Amino acid sequence: MKAYGMAGHLIRRLNQISTQVFTKHMQEAGFDLTPVQFAAMDAVIADPGIDQASVAARIAYDRATIGGVIDRLEQKGYVLRSVNKRDRRAREVRPTEAGVAAFEAILPVVAALQDDVLGGLDEGERAQFMALARKAIGPSPEMDAG
Repeated sequence: MKAYGMAGHLIRRLNQISTQVFTKHMQEAGFDLTPVQFAAMDAVIADPGIDQASVAARIAYDRATIGGVIDRLEQKGYVLRSVNKRDRRAREVRPTEAGVAAFEAILPVVAALQDDVLGGLDEGERAQFMALARKAIGPSPEMDAG
C-alpha cells in the first residue's frame, strides 16, 4: 500500500490511535472529555479570562467551531463564559473550581497515556519523535503564550 510511505497517512493514523487511547483512558478514569476539550481546558486554566478566539488560536482549532467545544465544557460545569466588558462581541472563558479540580485529576491520566500513544518507540525514539514533530509543526501559539 503506497499510503504507508506518505507522511500525511501516517500522521492521520497516529491521530486516530492517539484519540482512541485518550478516549479509552478517559472512560476508564470516569471522565467524559475529548482531546480537544482537554486542550481547551488547558488553555483556559493557563489564562483565565481568555476569549474564545484566543482559545482556538492556542490549541490550533477552528474559530467557527470552538464555541461548541466551550458549550460542552460549560454544560459539564468546567468553565463559565461571560461577555467581555471592553468588547461585547468577545466571550471570556474562565475555569470553575470544579473545572480546575477535574483538570488536576485528568492531567496525570493524560500524561500517563502518552506512553501508549507512542508504544512502539523506546524512550530515546520518543524524545526524537517529539523534537521532530515540533520542528515539523513550526512555531505555535501555545509555545509563545507559555
